[in-house]
Amino acid sequence: MTLIKSISGIRGTIGGESGDNLTPIDAVKFASAYGSWLIKRNPNKNQLTVVVGRDARISGKMISSLVANTLVGLGIDVVDLGLSTTPTVEIAVPLENADGGIILTASHNPKQWNALKLLNEKGEFLNGLDGKEILEIAENEDFDFAEVDDIGVYSKNRDFINLHIEEVWNLELVDTEAIRKAKFKVVVDAVNSTGGIAIPALLERLGVECVKLYCEPNGQFPHNPEPLKEHLGDISELVVKEKADFGIVVDPDVDRLALVSEDGSMFGEEYTLVACADYVLSKKVGNTVSNLSSSRALRDITEKHGGTYQASAVGEVNVVQLMKDTNAIIGGEGNGGIIYPASHYGRDSLVGVALFLSHLANTKMTCKELRDSYPSYFMSKNKIQLTPQIDVDKILETMAAKYQNEDVLTIDGVKINFETEWVHLRKSNTEPIIRIYTESTSQENADALAKRIISEIKDIIA
Repeated sequence: MTLIKSISGIRGTIGGESGDNLTPIDAVKFASAYGSWLIKRNPNKNQLTVVVGRDARISGKMISSLVANTLVGLGIDVVDLGLSTTPTVEIAVPLENADGGIILTASHNPKQWNALKLLNEKGEFLNGLDGKEILEIAENEDFDFAEVDDIGVYSKNRDFINLHIEEVWNLELVDTEAIRKAKFKVVVDAVNSTGGIAIPALLERLGVECVKLYCEPNGQFPHNPEPLKEHLGDISELVVKEKADFGIVVDPDVDRLALVSEDGSMFGEEYTLVACADYVLSKKVGNTVSNLSSSRALRDITEKHGGTYQASAVGEVNVVQLMKDTNAIIGGEGNGGIIYPASHYGRDSLVGVALFLSHLANTKMTCKELRDSYPSYFMSKNKIQLTPQIDVDKILETMAAKYQNEDVLTIDGVKINFETEWVHLRKSNTEPIIRIYTESTSQENADALAKRIISEIKDIIA
């Protein structure tokens, strides 16, 4: 059982001993720290408000009650969205003029996990300094709860998924007329979480026929909830059986979007962002951003349309900051996370679905034809287990020096760009391993590059 504290929040497995797992005591402690940080951040504001929403995990209702009542006990008003999505909570924070938000979701982790993900007043994830301050407040248990006349007010608002859908429907580049005329038929796998509420409702609003698979939001995940190829056999079969135009897969909190082509093959999480960016850039020239571990295909598509691509350190908050710095018009992460600033600065599968449908309707291609039109890159993801005594930073420095004549980036670990391929080496923040991501023009080449780099690192260790 595990409890992981980071600058973006706290996540862990339900049950067990306090301090080692995400128990009720830990949920209260970190909700107290976040609320106390908000009070300190807003010294001249009489009344604060926090928006709270959750995915459909079995533990969600319990954790939500603990978090909401803790905030009320601090004197903070709470607007509870109930079953929601991460991007829905993100857009709700500014719409409610709230001072922050908490999303109760462990994203793609299995059902025994849950987490508190923390937002600022813009509905964006906290930066490193803010997250560190909250962890220090929790560690010191520096809490001051309100007296009885000053406790907060708890209220519910169950309309925000519909408001979110309308916001997506009204986006300038969402071609609702072309989508309606295309008469698409789509299969949706929402892993029995809140995507089963949001994605079918969005498709209905856009005039798309929806075949539901695992769309009952009961938290009983029918397969590993990370939307990877090895977990998606059922939807691949159903897309073919239903003769659907494509399949949509979202993770439990609906910020990652994977697609399945009409023949049951994977469109590829990396290419979700590529396709959406291709559509947006075809309408407006601009810049793009993804993280260092994302496919080179986004760079190729961006440059084809006359824009500039840049890579950030891994992590949504880093992608968002670089997007702001470069005025990027679309960006995200290679795990199927679409960030479209015309909507908001957060990964949003609803926005991704609407942009992809618009693109498919305008190109009049099949899903497979569209995928085949993009540069083909293949990735290999590996890791090396290390003993705690090994100096990981020294290994990365040695690798950077070894390849100093190549294009080397060191903003997040070491990324070495070769002419037709790349390797990204990062140390884990939670365990003694080096993550090794490679990409090349074939799977064999990507695997061979990874094997070579692993061998070189082992030589350094030896």
